[in-house]
Amino acid sequence: MQKKTTSANIFYTYADTVQADNLYTPGYKNLLEGFINTRAITTSLLQQPLDGIANRGIKRGFDILFSIIMIVTVLSWLMPIIAIFIWIDSRGPIFFFQKRNKRNGELFTCIKFRSMVVNADADILPARRNDKRITSVGRFLRDHYLDELPQFFNVLMGDMSVIGPRPHMVNDNLKYRKQIDHYERRHKGKPGITGLAQVLGYVGATENIQEIKDRIGLDIFYLRHWSIKLDMKIIWRTILKPFRLSLNTKEV
Repeated sequence: MQKKTTSANIFYTYADTVQADNLYTPGYKNLLEGFINTRAITTSLLQQPLDGIANRGIKRGFDILFSIIMIVTVLSWLMPIIAIFIWIDSRGPIFFFQKRNKRNGELFTCIKFRSMVVNADADILPARRNDKRITSVGRFLRDHYLDELPQFFNVLMGDMSVIGPRPHMVNDNLKYRKQIDHYERRHKGKPGITGLAQVLGYVGATENIQEIKDRIGLDIFYLRHWSIKLDMKIIWRTILKPFRLSLNTKEV
């Protein structure tokens, strides 16, 4: 007889990792088909790849190298251009600074290009679809994921990684930890500029709790099954995403 796995022990005692994934949020399983071979993975929830010092060192080394390349070759000329357009479009600072949660729930200052008019609700009310606070330039930046580019400085400083769970607003973290089981597991790794959930289509604002659970499920899945090869595949899809291109990928 198959042993029943309960929510109390799912992260500590289990034998089949695929079963554990299914027990969490099965809504994302079809999206993973053709992207990563879950049957070939045996990583446990209790011991994740990035728990090891060597793996964290490899990922940190890649983050430093990739962020320096991006800052020198792209941000050095693109940031001044974007800054001019933001300055012409609306009054206010060029950058938007906001406290977010990083690894183990600690706080850091997340840097973005300002995409909204200056407003008192910026730190408590996340952007929604057709949000009137978003400026014309801000909408273009968001649609092409350019508002996140300053976060490469967060990566260089060590608060973020190039790839990982996206950092949510502090208020959202407080809300979702009450609504979603094991929500804090997504904070076992550094937040990322892009991530597995984002390249599989989970982007933008949503009020659908199941979609949010699927995003969290993918965040936890990524941390459990991290590899350099998976990171490379996520980066490649992220590069293609603004151009609305599709990529048929083989299994990892």
